[in-house]
Amino acid sequence: IFLRMITLSGVHKTFGTNAVLRGVDLSVAKGESMVVIGGSGTGKSVLIKSVLGLVKPDAGTITVDGKDVNKGDRDAFLARFGMLFQGAALFDSLPVWQNVAFRLLRGSLKKPKDQARAIAIEKLRRVGLGSDVADRLPAELSGGMQKRVGLARAIAAEPEIIFFDEPTTGLDPIMAGVINDLIREIVTEMGATAVTITHDMTSVRAIADKVAMLHAGKIRWTGPVGDMDASGDPYVDQFIHGRATGPIAAVRYTKFQPPFLTLARLLH
Repeated sequence: IFLRMITLSGVHKTFGTNAVLRGVDLSVAKGESMVVIGGSGTGKSVLIKSVLGLVKPDAGTITVDGKDVNKGDRDAFLARFGMLFQGAALFDSLPVWQNVAFRLLRGSLKKPKDQARAIAIEKLRRVGLGSDVADRLPAELSGGMQKRVGLARAIAAEPEIIFFDEPTTGLDPIMAGVINDLIREIVTEMGATAVTITHDMTSVRAIADKVAMLHAGKIRWTGPVGDMDASGDPYVDQFIHGRATGPIAAVRYTKFQPPFLTLARLLH
């Protein structure tokens, strides 16, 4: 039975004269791992922020579990999500365990400090980090360890839906493989719905149940990851094989950064 967790219908979003999303239609089933691929500046991050209600579409509808993302209790809505940010995006001044337990120390999910610390240490263990890491500062960790801390934070509150923003950026191939395997294992264990945006085709093949390609503001193709190589779409074919020539070559993207949205606002 196909139970839709996230549905976008005819979603448009323009910033000034830059039409970023031009009628996006996409459905993500409950418990499914969807990976969105596409060139830089095609609107992948805007799509995720729109689902979170941090960017409001100009037209179209977005629902999560059948409910409009821009209506209802915002705190309760955001509590359903976890997110692994590009570059981990840890708070430099907080020790690792407080980074992991950030949501558990404040807001609607607040727990006693000792309990929050215990949960943080357990989640660190789940991503392969010992309790000795808990009281270190992020600057004392390698890039791969920081990414693991970010993953531990993403799952600390047992979210139903997890977003992964370029989860292997800046990592060497071995550590990228470790992170990919952890993401796949954890999403499966939790039964979570996952949406990942990435340029890394190794990640796509390791993480995805289904793949969607965003190009020129629309979803050009979507299907099971096993069908991707035989999609028959020239844009998908060029992108997944990294070819310099093809229909995407003539397009010049302008990377648009929407107004700054604080990390604390999403994690609260």
